[in-house]
Amino acid sequence: MVTGAGRGIGRAVALAYAREGAQMVCAARSEEQVESAAEAIRAEGGEAVAVVTDVTSHDSVKAMFAAAEEAFGGVDLVLVNAGGSIERKRIDEGDPALWEATIDVNLTGAYYTMLEAVPYLKKRGSGKILAVGSGIGRRGTVGNSAYAVAKAGLWMLVRVLAQELVEFNISVNELIPGPVRTELTRDVESSSSATPFTTSGEWIKQPEDVVDLALFLATQPDRGPTAQSYSLMRRDG
Repeated sequence: MVTGAGRGIGRAVALAYAREGAQMVCAARSEEQVESAAEAIRAEGGEAVAVVTDVTSHDSVKAMFAAAEEAFGGVDLVLVNAGGSIERKRIDEGDPALWEATIDVNLTGAYYTMLEAVPYLKKRGSGKILAVGSGIGRRGTVGNSAYAVAKAGLWMLVRVLAQELVEFNISVNELIPGPVRTELTRDVESSSSATPFTTSGEWIKQPEDVVDLALFLATQPDRGPTAQSYSLMRRDG
């Protein structure tokens, strides 16, 4: 299962997992985008279902897992990817409603997804949860307080849940992509830029550049690494 599978990193990873033989549950808020992702998988001979999901709604997340069980009998791996920065102003200039919305989609939505994943993974007797984090959650950045706080909280959620699930052969890890050119990354240099690096030396990636790390984490042993953070950034702190 991949949340936020309609575009960007989520779509790229969902396609890659399908190419390796995984049956895919593609989830996102946009029906058009998530159907497109699932259809792209099916066009290549893979198996995929599209589930319109709002991760900020607990009921919607419950329905997402129910659809996964109906389609494929459950889940083995969940990529917690849905998110984005909604509030992009300094704290004293910001809108509390937008701040809360950013926390809801990046942290509360991740919590709902992990919460509902656990019983399905326990039923299987093993499994993996991968959460897409951010270096901003380690070092912060001006005008991005809500996103930074949400991603910092997500990293702690990963660690605590990993501790709670280790006895059940379920691993929980974080994947930090670093700067990636997507529709949501307005603060990343233009895709027409001639250089693949920022002024700070960070590698600006395409969504497909995250795939290898996502595949690596998906193929680790059931009793392999857990409570770990894997980063494609030059620095995340």
